[in-house]
Amino acid sequence: MAHTRSTTTDVLVVGAGPVGLSAAAELARHGVRVRLVDRLSARLPYAKAVGIQPRTLEIWDRMGLARSVIEAATPIRGQLTYVNGDERPRIVLDVPPEVPYGFAALPQYETERLLEQYLAGLGTRIERETELLSFRQDADGVTAELHSASGGDEEIRVGHVVGCDGAHSTVRKGLGLSFEGGAFPLGYMLADVETDWDLPPGFSVRSSHLAADGSVDDVLVCVPLPGSHRYRLSMPVPTRAAPADATAPSVPADGVSHGITGGEGPSLSDIQAVVDRLAPAPAVVSHLRWSSTFRISHRIVDRYGEGRVFVAGDAAHIHPPTGAQGMNTGIQDACNLAWKIALVVRGSAGPALLDTYDAERRPVGEEVVGRTVRHAQHGVGSDPDSPRTQILREAQLLVGYRDGPLAGPAHGPRDAPQPGDRAPDCAGLTSPLAAYPFRLLDILRGTPGHVALLYLPDPGDPAVDQAVSALASADGLAPTPLRAADFEGTGPRTLAVVAPRGAALADGAGTAVPAALPVPGYLDAAGEFARLYRPEGPTCFIVRPDGQLGARFGLADTPQGLTRYLAALSGQA
Repeated sequence: MAHTRSTTTDVLVVGAGPVGLSAAAELARHGVRVRLVDRLSARLPYAKAVGIQPRTLEIWDRMGLARSVIEAATPIRGQLTYVNGDERPRIVLDVPPEVPYGFAALPQYETERLLEQYLAGLGTRIERETELLSFRQDADGVTAELHSASGGDEEIRVGHVVGCDGAHSTVRKGLGLSFEGGAFPLGYMLADVETDWDLPPGFSVRSSHLAADGSVDDVLVCVPLPGSHRYRLSMPVPTRAAPADATAPSVPADGVSHGITGGEGPSLSDIQAVVDRLAPAPAVVSHLRWSSTFRISHRIVDRYGEGRVFVAGDAAHIHPPTGAQGMNTGIQDACNLAWKIALVVRGSAGPALLDTYDAERRPVGEEVVGRTVRHAQHGVGSDPDSPRTQILREAQLLVGYRDGPLAGPAHGPRDAPQPGDRAPDCAGLTSPLAAYPFRLLDILRGTPGHVALLYLPDPGDPAVDQAVSALASADGLAPTPLRAADFEGTGPRTLAVVAPRGAALADGAGTAVPAALPVPGYLDAAGEFARLYRPEGPTCFIVRPDGQLGARFGLADTPQGLTRYLAALSGQA
């Protein structure tokens, strides 16, 4: 028999994959009480989602997780492409020098392990073998029915529910969201193996065969994994006779054919046969750790939530794995939603703020689904953008919300970072107490809330004190109650970035930030901040918790600019 638990939890997160773990971690980091449930008894030992994009590493850096990930992952330097045995131009995944991270690969179970450890450090653990049966919401909260293998049925009352429960999401179905799209006709095989070929390390391999009409009739894709000569291989299921459960994945009852299927996976000899046909050089595969078959669909919900209940990751959008966009897009979904829920839970913003989750993230999901389907059907060469733009988009460094409801007026050059854009990292920020320069991410690391960056050509500008005073009263941007003691004042963490000429005017040397500044300051010694942010005179930048710019305005206009941004957060803009 179910029993009712009083409302002691702010948010229930359903599903403990990378997206659910990221959502729970961000909520906990913001001081929100969260429960994370998953129906499985343990992590699955599969190298499913393996690609980690530079933008995801930036987000994890802000959380303080990036170092653990890069120590466990392996770099992805680019792709070797072969068509009918002939080598095509090599793709090198170079990112601009100011981007702090490159592309990486890590088996999904390792990503989950690191996120789970991080979450445990925040005092939250996964409740395994616990399944969401149903939920109902009203104006004041959500009542959810859970079933656990150890404790039977339980009815709980929470403020919000976030469904990160995959392509067959119970949360999505409970909300009655449509999930329109289709499925690719072929099934595919996956295998985690080692090879003995002598190809450049760090490069993925795509080798395809074209039929007489120019269509692709066979393909092998190999993604490097941590370890010696270890790859995750994917290829179409052969049409020849084979065990039914190895070559003909069944369609689930809900009609969504996506992801790993049950039954016995392909054997090492099945994988070797494909490698013999398509590998760019003779190779023997060995040390089969895991194999399976999977199906690919492309679908997206009509809305990312309703009321107090939301979906993220595969529960909201599924698509081909081209470019390793799925998990990374889902993690950004989670981070976009988490800080907004945190402000609403604290009473610093109204429920209307949660509507901006759909407004900002669903256009991103639609673009990713469309692009990955196009690339899967016609190849990356079908993309009309320049190679540089393609790489930046695959890295998810171009994701932005300039047209979203939170983006205020532009200030400065239109092609400079504006409200809604990613806040760029930069190098060369110095402090008189440190013998080495900092990156901006070093300074932001661990800060859970908004951050205000004041760019000061002249630290003696009288507008500095006025801006700092206005920021200190901006309760809606304050650090979470869990971390408020770490910072002075009640507003956002505020930092000054001083132009080199401003420091020179102040101390005659140009090497130090004036001690009289009312907030911590750093010298833009290399001019990188000015080059990348392109301020026109003294400027205030508000960086959101998810690393996007929330607002940008002249320093003298700080009171008015803050009022506009706070009004947007409260839904009164």
